[in-house]
Amino acid sequence: MPTPKIRIGMRKYQDYFRENQELMERLATHSQTPEVLFISCADARVVPALMVGAEPGDLFVVRNLANVVPPLGAGQMGMGAIIEYALLHLRIAHIVICGHTDCGGIKALGTHVDWRRESHIARWLEYARTIQSKIEVSGLPEEERHLALVRENVLLQLEHLRTYSPVSEGERSGTLTLHGWVYHVETGMVEAYDPLTKAWLPYDLQQEPEPSNSV
Repeated sequence: MPTPKIRIGMRKYQDYFRENQELMERLATHSQTPEVLFISCADARVVPALMVGAEPGDLFVVRNLANVVPPLGAGQMGMGAIIEYALLHLRIAHIVICGHTDCGGIKALGTHVDWRRESHIARWLEYARTIQSKIEVSGLPEEERHLALVRENVLLQLEHLRTYSPVSEGERSGTLTLHGWVYHVETGMVEAYDPLTKAWLPYDLQQEPEPSNSV
């Protein structure tokens, strides 16, 4: 086992499994029926299921450096396969792209990445590169730029999502809704992008309708 903490965690999970035997057996015999595809950064501080209180079977999760979605035609087949499976087979109704503050991938956009030693990082971050020039010419104070970059990256990746036919078709037909979130690791607060006002607003649970299965 990699670490003592993981060994203890595995024991706790077996206890959880036994305590939730009915749920786990249902998932095993009836397959998964998640309603949400959650795309987040691989940062260890960002835990999608914990963030939204999800149980096994609730979220279909993708995690990678800087919550990037390579656009259609980029040659990155993994994300396209996930999107097709989520929408065409699982009939996902919501996709959340969740960025976060203090994101190492976003910070790396403003630093020199050694293409010989870190070629995979350098190539991957090219799918977010355009946000850097946009923020550089914005006139924002230096202390506000990181959050602005994180937000712009979420919006850029949402646009990349729309290059995939199942996503654009789902939005047009009203069967799919896209959501842009930013998680603040310092406070635990989540803010969501409002496409109507083009503003980032704290996710105010007091304004939510009655609880449902959607995010």
